[in-house]
Amino acid sequence: MEDGTVSDGTVSQDESQLRTLWRWREGIAEASNQFGGVYKYDVSLPLPVLYELVDAVKARLAEHDLISFDDKSKPVVDAVGYGHVGDGNLHLNVSVRGYNKEVEKVLEPFVYEWIQEHKGSISAEHGLGFQKKNYVGYTKSDVEIKLIKDLKNHYDPNGILNPYKYI
Repeated sequence: MEDGTVSDGTVSQDESQLRTLWRWREGIAEASNQFGGVYKYDVSLPLPVLYELVDAVKARLAEHDLISFDDKSKPVVDAVGYGHVGDGNLHLNVSVRGYNKEVEKVLEPFVYEWIQEHKGSISAEHGLGFQKKNYVGYTKSDVEIKLIKDLKNHYDPNGILNPYKYI
């Protein structure tokens, strides 16, 4: 906060406050589901643009007239982001009243293209699952993908660690 990278925030003052902050943080995923469902993206971005993805997604959803907290006829309730500012990890959550192909088409590949344009990665702390395997080329070259697969196979030749991940 001192250098201006973060304009606002909270730092716990003691163990009790730390536990409370973490309980709130862990409750975001559950709270985001209360309207019906959530499209989740675990991505990484350079710090100067970390939260801009959330704003860009909200603007795109509004441009397509799909988002409103109050208007229940709109499929999207809101888009929120939280994560690990220290390592550029953002959890983008798009809270929806129900899963919808129109919303999916507006989000993808837009989210991945935006991340590519801003030199981020489409997958951060949770690995790359099968849902993202067709999009990995947005932020990794063929050589990088092969290297990552080779490293995983070297350390996990039997495929027992994170077994349902593409990489």
